[in-house]
Amino acid sequence: MKKVPFLIASAILFSGLYSCKSGDKSKSSNDKSTTETMQQRVDEYATVKLTTDMSKLTDTEKKMIPLLINAAQIMDTLFGYQTYGNLDSLINSIQDPATKKFAVINYGPWDRLQNDSPFIAGTGTKPLGANFYPKDMTKEEFEKSDLKDKTGLYNFIRRDANGKLITVPFHIQFKDQLERASDLLRQAAKIAGDKGLKNYLELRADALQNDDFQKSDFAWLDMKNNGLDIVIGPIETYEDQLFGYKASYESYVLVKDKDWSQRLAKYASLLPQLQDSLPVAAKYKQEKPGSDGDLNAYDVVYYAGSANAGGKTIAINLPNDEEVQLKKGTRRLQLKNAMQAKFDKMMTPIANILITPEQRQYVTFDAFFANTMFHEVAHGLGIKNTIDGKGTVRKALKQYASALEEGKADILGLFMVEQLLQKGELKGDLKDFYTTFIAGIFRSVRFGAGDAHGIANMIRFNYFKEHNAFTRLDDGTYKINYDNMKGAIDNLSNLILTLQGNGDYDGVAKLVAEKGKIGEQLQKDLDRLKAANIPVDVIFDQGVNTLGLQ
Repeated sequence: MKKVPFLIASAILFSGLYSCKSGDKSKSSNDKSTTETMQQRVDEYATVKLTTDMSKLTDTEKKMIPLLINAAQIMDTLFGYQTYGNLDSLINSIQDPATKKFAVINYGPWDRLQNDSPFIAGTGTKPLGANFYPKDMTKEEFEKSDLKDKTGLYNFIRRDANGKLITVPFHIQFKDQLERASDLLRQAAKIAGDKGLKNYLELRADALQNDDFQKSDFAWLDMKNNGLDIVIGPIETYEDQLFGYKASYESYVLVKDKDWSQRLAKYASLLPQLQDSLPVAAKYKQEKPGSDGDLNAYDVVYYAGSANAGGKTIAINLPNDEEVQLKKGTRRLQLKNAMQAKFDKMMTPIANILITPEQRQYVTFDAFFANTMFHEVAHGLGIKNTIDGKGTVRKALKQYASALEEGKADILGLFMVEQLLQKGELKGDLKDFYTTFIAGIFRSVRFGAGDAHGIANMIRFNYFKEHNAFTRLDDGTYKINYDNMKGAIDNLSNLILTLQGNGDYDGVAKLVAEKGKIGEQLQKDLDRLKAANIPVDVIFDQGVNTLGLQ
């Protein structure tokens, strides 16, 4: 692989300086209708400038941020290979500027917000296993193989010279790139003022080069007073839609909002109490969630890799390691500036079209922030290991694990809101949280049902519809039936937790098949949002120059 050509291409694309080259795989650049269509698809993303209050940063922190951003940028190249292969070749072959920019946004020729449909002529269906597995490998071949660590998070499945399946660890495949990224983290660690951050950066640098991330995960949870943060490495498994085993490289560079974080600190300590109150049989909540993890608010100043592909994350709950979660809990990071941008540019306009007028007053940023926050907190609730010895929920449910986990976090987050309001631990009107939650479904299902979050959104939408939690009125708006919401929330929570605890692969497959799809009427309503030119998501003006740093 080349050094970081995809990053250079990205920088050129987003500054508007395009160079036309031969070998365009897209339709002819002389096809005006095609060009206009691609530009319209690019324009569906609103550009947001990622900044923070630089006056609150120390001189040392200002020196560290460029190092962290440079390390994060390397994750772009690694993820490009994981999802597509030679992504640089594809990007450089596209002549039409709009098509090229759309390929950069999607890290490939498939539209991530339209069920991975191809948008470049001659491109086939996206492989379910992305570039993690040989294209000619079948599920049966994989499952019958006695390949050691074949379900591991941190390796590729490849063929040797004789065609036999082998594993190639990420740290071997990307040796040179990870050495550069690790060196940048170590440079940042040398000047870090906070001991916890220094320790984490050093351990994370080591982990990138050996794929052993647990020590750095514990160190990340242990740091409490850091002003800066970086999430970096192979983390989420959404890209592997074949089995859900392989983790994708990504990164976020973050600046902590200490005032907001202080307000949120109490909620993590309430997890054990909330676990006991879950609406499910005792055997499905026998695990005790860790309560040491922090709940913090951040301004994100850089996205890279999987985090930057298609729809953008506005909150993070990590680490994913089940053993770490049970021992120490997780850290929940609310990306406040990105969240505010999505609320302003999407949530409010969507509510003004699809929520009945008398209920629009209940769509608020505070409720949006809280619902998103408690979604992340709720990942720590429920069960991580099946009750009958099938191993972890993730391995038992395979490619459906991520979708069901996201659905669990959504519904248990709303359950938490109800509980905390009753206990006086949270202030607000329950109508705000319910109405904003339903409006949030409309925002999220616009991404389609092609990934874990999309499937989870549709299961919830269709379940709520069946349980009369909302009604579609004759004027094309939706009215939330507040009295029916609690029953729907409790019933869906029970269903998801039971499926997870049983490791019921067939049951989850049936749920996804029956309720994980966008219906005809909903699609027509989503089309109205498109006709109103409401953005589907955001892309970022980001980086060292955007922050005014050298």
